[in-house]
Amino acid sequence: MPNVPGLRSPYARVGRIVYFGRMLDKIRLQASGRLPLEEYGANLGKGFDGRCCAFLGVNYDELKAHVLAGSVGDEQAIAWCHERGGTRTEEQCEVWNGFMMKRGWRDEIRALLERRISESKLEGRPIETMFDYIDFDEGRDPVAARAWEG
Repeated sequence: MPNVPGLRSPYARVGRIVYFGRMLDKIRLQASGRLPLEEYGANLGKGFDGRCCAFLGVNYDELKAHVLAGSVGDEQAIAWCHERGGTRTEEQCEVWNGFMMKRGWRDEIRALLERRISESKLEGRPIETMFDYIDFDEGRDPVAARAWEG
């Protein structure tokens, strides 16, 4: 996939959780016509977006409408989610972050990860998880940056 300016790493946190900021970026970039839909369109609101919304107890389309309704910043968006779906405990956030950061490592989507690595010609890179794959595929090096420590 191309490097899309303004699309952050899935490792980046908003508040206490990973991935949420990336989902917000995709919402905003799609609305402005700067998200390549041929690469990203099929999974908008699904996949990791869907998992993130389920974790937060919110509907993707409602979150999208809220984010696009005005100049809603990341912290305002996460606060809206907490108001709608309830605040998550530290332990829940720790489990969420650990689960998401390890997707593709010794689990049922490993074959998908390996296929994507091959399709993107990223063999030989230290890719262990889907987050690693996304970052390498978009031109970032999460291993050198130790992105999971962020």
